[in-house]
Amino acid sequence: MTTKNLKQTMMAAVIIASAGTISASAQTEPTDTISSHDLGEIVIEAPKVIRKSDMDVYHPSKSAVDNSKNGMQLLRNLMIPTLNVNDALGSISAAGQSVQVRINGRVATIEQVKALLPETIKRVEWIDNPGLRYNGANYVLNVIVANPTLGGSLMLQTKQALNQKWGYYQGDAKFNVGRSQWNAGGYFKLTDEIKAHREYEETFTFADGTSLTRKETPRGGELDNSQGAGWLSYNYIKPDTTIFYMSLQANRNFSDKWQYKGLLSLSNGENDIDLMDSRGNLGTTPSFSTYLEQHFAHRQTLVVDFSASLYSGHSYSDYVEQYPGATDLLTDIHTYVKDRNQAYGLEANYIKQWRSSRFTAGASYTANRNRSTYENLGGEIFHQRQDKAYFFAEYFHRINKVTLTGGIGAQYTSFLFKETNQGNHSWNTRPQATITYAPNQNHQFRLSFTSWQSTPSLAETNIAPQQLDGFQWRIGNPNLNTSSSYMLSLRHSYNLPRVSGSFGIKAFTSPNAITPYLYWDNEKLITSYENSKGLQNISFWLAPQIEVVPTWFVVAGFIQYTAERMEGNNYKHYNHCWSGNVSAMVTHWGFTLGFQYVRAQRDLWGEKISWGEDFPVLNLSYNWKNWEFGAGVLLPFGKYDQGSRSLSKWNTNEMHARLDMRMPYISVNYNLQWGRQKRGTNKLINADSSVNQSTVGGR
Repeated sequence: MTTKNLKQTMMAAVIIASAGTISASAQTEPTDTISSHDLGEIVIEAPKVIRKSDMDVYHPSKSAVDNSKNGMQLLRNLMIPTLNVNDALGSISAAGQSVQVRINGRVATIEQVKALLPETIKRVEWIDNPGLRYNGANYVLNVIVANPTLGGSLMLQTKQALNQKWGYYQGDAKFNVGRSQWNAGGYFKLTDEIKAHREYEETFTFADGTSLTRKETPRGGELDNSQGAGWLSYNYIKPDTTIFYMSLQANRNFSDKWQYKGLLSLSNGENDIDLMDSRGNLGTTPSFSTYLEQHFAHRQTLVVDFSASLYSGHSYSDYVEQYPGATDLLTDIHTYVKDRNQAYGLEANYIKQWRSSRFTAGASYTANRNRSTYENLGGEIFHQRQDKAYFFAEYFHRINKVTLTGGIGAQYTSFLFKETNQGNHSWNTRPQATITYAPNQNHQFRLSFTSWQSTPSLAETNIAPQQLDGFQWRIGNPNLNTSSSYMLSLRHSYNLPRVSGSFGIKAFTSPNAITPYLYWDNEKLITSYENSKGLQNISFWLAPQIEVVPTWFVVAGFIQYTAERMEGNNYKHYNHCWSGNVSAMVTHWGFTLGFQYVRAQRDLWGEKISWGEDFPVLNLSYNWKNWEFGAGVLLPFGKYDQGSRSLSKWNTNEMHARLDMRMPYISVNYNLQWGRQKRGTNKLINADSSVNQSTVGGR
């Protein structure tokens, strides 16, 4: 539930194989050969957004399609109020939280969305209350793609800043042979030597009551974050009977580094201490996925998905303090960890549909096998195994203007460190229920109760000690339990002339949230992790979309007020904040002028309030035949700020990360389509094989 960090915002998601489909005729829309059923609901063309019992459905307008050259741009042009689509940075989020993106029901990446032709997108399903079958997702955005009538496509995209080594480049091609479809592509994201600095001040309060304040005056720094990937996938479709899908992909993290330089002054009189703080990681992640979907009589479907991924790489951190010109170092800390980690996932679902109802039952299993070598500890090796099993059943039923959804899930988690035989295991239940009332097509009321589990990460449970600076250390807790979270929400959605949107209230609690806590051990300040006494928050939100000038000028936005309380080991903290985003778009004569501004949510978690960037983007593009030419500015005004504030009685600090992100850029997109081709796989489930990775540093 926490805000995404800076790197997640700036970098595109890790590539998996693209199985998206390609194109539909502009004159007629072919009928899907294998598709999900709408349970007898009638979709009326009049409103732009259709309120269904479990989702909002957006049908792209001709203007939105004409002014888009890929799926990401089309999502941006739809201007779904709650959704923040940042095409320049390659990110999709909602209310400061992650969004699970799907194509025809299967989990997809940002790069796969970018590889979609806008003409192929029939509709976009926005699900802000995902059911148990989505396994704890905050939000789900499902892009439904029509049967294409073309035999292949080639998509090329490039974006390059004019004053920095920052850019994005992608190519994707699809070919068809009979019932088969082949897809190959790749991308490279360049972020190299972006100027950065850090504003940091902290106060240590020792166990005896004395204190020491350290103030860091910035002396520069830089950020590197260059990565790339390649993928190859195969689809086989026998209409109304069988779908088979297989993919291979590999992601490479070429350079991922933060480095800060500063000058320290201490309240005890020590001054002019040079400081260098650097951390990063490099690695390669190949992965494999295969999927089978079989349809039976009486609207029954069985789907099975298997995936596996490997990670081979290293993480490092360096922290040095010394007097200018001195040969001796006051503090000299180096951490270097090599990872050889594996992950495997298997999932199976059974789906039975009737005219006004649907039953879904499923099971999944995920296994992580982690091997970490600590070079700074003399090559000491730690092995950890993590296992997770999940079972669920969910029933959906519509009775006139009322729709009921209910279900129950159960999750088993287990993790164990081989060297010390330390670990934990637990069972957790996951109830969920929703009632929806729609008096007419223009208004809908929804009351929902959802729950989910969060398993401890490798960094949170790893017992290997890591020194962060001259005072601080971090040690994981292998006795952590899986935490449960619960949320109750009430939403009203509306369609009015030239205005649509929603507003509501959400109450959230995580009674045993996994959070960090600090304690002194002699002269060392230790950061470890606990199952806290919990986080509770309540938020009120409003998300309108206004057609100021129909088909020409549209404004959309989201504003949220949050009040929260966090309680843990000898502390209790409160937080109140406003957050949101606003988008404005003018389209005419092939030109699109867009503006976005995001005010990040300030999240309380443990004894720290952290925030992402408050980030504006301005973009102008022109569409001509198969080409789109664009220019824009990242951060046209304001100062870049991403940071955190610690509230601990042992260490209060405030950190602001600053980047030189005022970057003008140009972009070019090219789409070529030909022949006739089959539709890509409509993958209904996605087995989880997310591989773990060690975390170092963290000051």
